Amino acid sequence: MIYDVVIAGSGAAGLSAAIYAGRYLMKTLVVRGNFGGETATAGQIWNYPGAPGMDGYDLMKNFEKQAKDSGAEIINGKVTGANNNEGCFDIKVGEKIYHTKTIIFAQGAERRHLGLPREEELTAKGVHYCVTCDGPLYTGKTVAIVGGGDASIKGILDLAKYVEKIYFIVRAKELTRPEPVNLDDLNKLGDKVVRLFDTEVTELVGENLLEKIILSKEFDGSTSLTINGLFVEIGAKPDVIVPTSLGVALDKFGYISVDNLMQTNVPGVYAAGDTVNHFGPFKQTITASALGAVAATSAYNYHKIHGNLCETHWKPQAQNPQ
Repeated sequence: MIYDVVIAGSGAAGLSAAIYAGRYLMKTLVVRGNFGGETATAGQIWNYPGAPGMDGYDLMKNFEKQAKDSGAEIINGKVTGANNNEGCFDIKVGEKIYHTKTIIFAQGAERRHLGLPREEELTAKGVHYCVTCDGPLYTGKTVAIVGGGDASIKGILDLAKYVEKIYFIVRAKELTRPEPVNLDDLNKLGDKVVRLFDTEVTELVGENLLEKIILSKEFDGSTSLTINGLFVEIGAKPDVIVPTSLGVALDKFGYISVDNLMQTNVPGVYAAGDTVNHFGPFKQTITASALGAVAATSAYNYHKIHGNLCETHWKPQAQNPQ
């Protein structure tokens, strides 16, 4: 099977790209990965036009259905390798190889960790990176969240539905670019949220479960803080291992470098969503969707001109598809 486009990722960018590629009658394969990306774990979303208050997971299911209805094929897995054969690409997913004329990387970004000893061992044992996923586990308990940006504030607002007390640990001296409406809601929580500015977590303490954290400065006369759970919301780093193996260039922040049409420096390769830094730190479902639509349109325009070259290149293999 030869595809016109393979889309790595099934978040807002990847599925939007699939919808547009399908509308362009491109033979489209979506490699699902972590379904729905950040949107699927965001809880209720109030700022996506036409769907106020909709659960992020449900919104992504609608995206997926629309992509399938547009003709996209969707498989579970992760793109683990890629080869460029004179402008025709072999994509590895598990043990299988898929042939495609163009690629759109929309694999998003991975949550950043604190980089502390025992962090890996205590992950899911008191240390978490997804409030929506794990917040309900701490109903009636005391937790801390490390952050400082708008995402961490939204995490606090979700946690506040369940927990009794939240320590908000911020390395900086003030919050970073909070959305005004979210900041207002944070302020309404009053003493339920204790803000610790100019403070970092330096150590995680606990054997089988997290028992307490050690802070870089004293709070209430001690650097030791007993909590039931710790949520880390300090941003994410883009998934760029496979793109860079193809020679795709990165920007100074480590994101895939693209132009205004989502084209990388490698012809036939495009990127969209949280794997690019097109709008800087402003990363939203609506912006990811827009970038995915642009990437699909660029892939379509490239395919119209260069696609037939790959048909010739793969003609022997196409007779025995893997």
